[in-house]
Amino acid sequence: MDGGGVEAATTAAWMARHRGMYERATRHPFTVSIRDGTVDLSAFRRWLCCRQSDGSDMEIILGGLASLSDELSWFKKEAEKWSVNLAEVSPLKSNTEYCRFLQSFSEPEISYVVAITTFWIIETVYQDSFAFCIEEGNKTPPELLGTCQRWGSPEFKQYCQSLQRIADRCLAEASADAARSAEEAFLRVLELEIGFWDMSSSRS
Repeated sequence: MDGGGVEAATTAAWMARHRGMYERATRHPFTVSIRDGTVDLSAFRRWLCCRQSDGSDMEIILGGLASLSDELSWFKKEAEKWSVNLAEVSPLKSNTEYCRFLQSFSEPEISYVVAITTFWIIETVYQDSFAFCIEEGNKTPPELLGTCQRWGSPEFKQYCQSLQRIADRCLAEASADAARSAEEAFLRVLELEIGFWDMSSSRS
């Protein structure tokens, strides 16, 4: 452990400390409406097109990460299925902000601990949000079950837990400054994910 004195279960502590923000990201009215079967399908289409927007930049930024490349391909296929023409989509403010945040990870001063923490929480928000939509008693529309099962599956949860263990191991050896930067990135992802869910019902 470095001089930062960061505990091994740092990510769990952050999730507890920032529980309200985490729940706003993972129990957003949009995903709640999917789970209870009241979702406006036009809102789902809007979320889908905004999530994929500017995919060419995302592919460059996220380079050799095969799982994320697969996600981009999935979004393109889903957009086609839902008759969303991605070429005609204008990025909304939240989308632009998220892309700008991800682009910052190409800067040489970004540490590995910040990058892996960010990657973990991005994936975990999706997993927790969509797992909620397929829990027992859900009324998720049949046409959205594939989306929910993609990220809500036990296999994807195990993957997220593996990322969390890596992040915790890195944080346990990180300096206090690096851990602080990682927590700031954690909170920024939650803010940006809430903004993405908000785009499903907003044009701003």
